[in-house]
Amino acid sequence: MNQQDLAQIKRRLNPEHRHPTVIRGCYINAEGETLSTFVKPVAMLPETENEKYMGLFRKVLSGTQGQNLLSVDFSAAQTMDDEAHALLTSLCRSELSEDEPVEQMFAAIRNWMKAEKEARPDSVEESQNQPNQLILMLYDSMDVPHRNRDGSEDRTRSESVFNYMLCCVCPVKLGKPALSYQEQEGDFHCTDGSWSVSAPEIGFMFPAYEQGGADIYQALYYVRSMDDTHDAFVQHVFHSELQMRASDQRDTVHGLISDTLMEECSMEVVQAVHEKVGEMIKEAKSDKTAEPVSLSAREVRTVLEDCGVTEEKAEKFENQFTESFGSYAEIPAVNLVTPSKFQVETPSVSIKVDPEHADLVSTRVIDGQRYILILADGAVEVNGIQVAIN
Repeated sequence: MNQQDLAQIKRRLNPEHRHPTVIRGCYINAEGETLSTFVKPVAMLPETENEKYMGLFRKVLSGTQGQNLLSVDFSAAQTMDDEAHALLTSLCRSELSEDEPVEQMFAAIRNWMKAEKEARPDSVEESQNQPNQLILMLYDSMDVPHRNRDGSEDRTRSESVFNYMLCCVCPVKLGKPALSYQEQEGDFHCTDGSWSVSAPEIGFMFPAYEQGGADIYQALYYVRSMDDTHDAFVQHVFHSELQMRASDQRDTVHGLISDTLMEECSMEVVQAVHEKVGEMIKEAKSDKTAEPVSLSAREVRTVLEDCGVTEEKAEKFENQFTESFGSYAEIPAVNLVTPSKFQVETPSVSIKVDPEHADLVSTRVIDGQRYILILADGAVEVNGIQVAIN
């Protein structure tokens, strides 16, 4: 899904319009026991509640593609006879109106929670502090606007209807007791903490929305932290597997660059790679219809050669990349370079640099000692105090 597709679905979740038709929920405790289930027609929700629910579902469509937003792919065989794909299709087809498939999805997520809890045994104290969980599902049906030859939308005409569902799993945490004002008594008294719903830790959209239609071969998967992709959730709910998570991709490809380039992995080369890949990411982001940039082994090799790496070292990198990720693998460019971040670190010093001015940092060897040099051509402050350099 490109930025335009995501934006179109997120507009559907504007609480002022009330496009979605129904929300189904299942509230469970830390032991995986169901405390309650409910059905909420969106049209009947009070305004403030509707805003809160839509905010939770909008979060499932937020983040960086390739890091927080990941693709779960289904094979052709799965779309024909796999139970997980059949359940997802049934939920959309029934518009969340049938209890049996809804309960089957709740059960799949509860089973995942139990499996994850068993895989991560906690102490008694940690178990007592585990939050409850709220599973939410939403259904919506969208008229797809007609596209003119120039790519613009004609909202007065509809080409087709796109039916989809969103699901999110939100921790529900007990707040601390606090002094609260009692209006009738005109005084403050201690009140017990209340259970409050937090932002989703995990969620998904099915089917994916591609070029004005449904892509039944793909689900859009959301994780709050790219360091924990909850792989067991993907196995339980989708009967599928994710590629290597974003943080592992980043660490692996950075390690390959260091190990294969060796003495050629200079500050100048890293700066050039950051600038070149960063520009690719920015260009794709400025085009709302463009897919997020992904790079193959050969494409990263080309970038390295363009940035001054010798053919021998670049070829060695390509071979190691293929061995680590696979022959036809591509990694999101954001897992190679973060355009908004340029940071230099030593065991005792960390320097953050505006990526637009990364060229102000260089390395030198002076009298046999290695130095990082920063051009100080303006005001210099240390702990907020402007200092003089004489």
